[in-house]
Amino acid sequence: MTTTFTFRSQAVSLVRALFFIGGFVFLLNGCTTNETANENTMDSLETDIRAIVASYDSATVSVSILDTANGQELHMDGDRLYHAASTMKIPVMIELFRQAELGRFSLDDEVVLKNEFRSIVDGSLFSIEDDSDDAIYEHLGQPMSLRQLGYNMITVSSNLATNLLMDYLSADSVQNTSERLGTTHMQTIRGVEDLKAFDLGMSNQATSHDLATLLERLRTGTAVSPASDSLMRGFLGDQFFNAMIPSGLPGGTRVAHKTGSITKIHHDAAIVYPANGEPYIIVIMVEGITDSDISSELGASIARLVHERLRGAA
Repeated sequence: MTTTFTFRSQAVSLVRALFFIGGFVFLLNGCTTNETANENTMDSLETDIRAIVASYDSATVSVSILDTANGQELHMDGDRLYHAASTMKIPVMIELFRQAELGRFSLDDEVVLKNEFRSIVDGSLFSIEDDSDDAIYEHLGQPMSLRQLGYNMITVSSNLATNLLMDYLSADSVQNTSERLGTTHMQTIRGVEDLKAFDLGMSNQATSHDLATLLERLRTGTAVSPASDSLMRGFLGDQFFNAMIPSGLPGGTRVAHKTGSITKIHHDAAIVYPANGEPYIIVIMVEGITDSDISSELGASIARLVHERLRGAA
């Protein structure tokens, strides 16, 4: 009887072991299958994005997508450096909120508006000559809160507000925080319209991958804190310039984003909140197109394609 019992026990143990191994292999195969499917989806999407780009003469484009809800990620030439234009204002905003969170100042503290800045080349003075925030210049010599400066910097891309904040925070602190959050290539070394620096090639630079990294931090509440990140997403959600990514998306889609443009440069970096479905990150960086209407059309076409693939047509 003892022998029979032992044999049966061993048989049961063997069956259980085989069942466990089989289930484990099945799970592994399932994971591999899902990963392969995601890779195939992203490969196909990249092929179709490149086909869109190829129809625009002289366009160089990078696209980064982070869809963590579905485990999908794409970085099409994601580490190529571009002139950052006004996308550099994203890390400036993050550093503003970080220092406020540390108690170094309050966002309600004020600075006096001035249009006088020093070049990083030789310390010579320069002024902002070109700005999308006309209204702020009516208040030169008057105080404005750091919160309002940050809001203007993002929503109407105020160059004056940006330089005032860069002087207040320091470029080094902005860069250091950006790197701590996971960026590996982008450089934020100065404010805007420092023409002496520009002529020497000393400009802020960004990649689609790094901008996507910062936006994902903001989306998940891990850039500064859940409360501060929520406020920053609110700034991005009030963006005034919506000709690129938002114009390619279905009605009812919320977009928290920051654009950037100079001659032959047009970028848009966004957190997309579909009406039905989980949010995702998309960053589009375009170089080589002079007409901003055409570069906007290109970006909108890419955004439309990406949204249809990730979340379905409207």
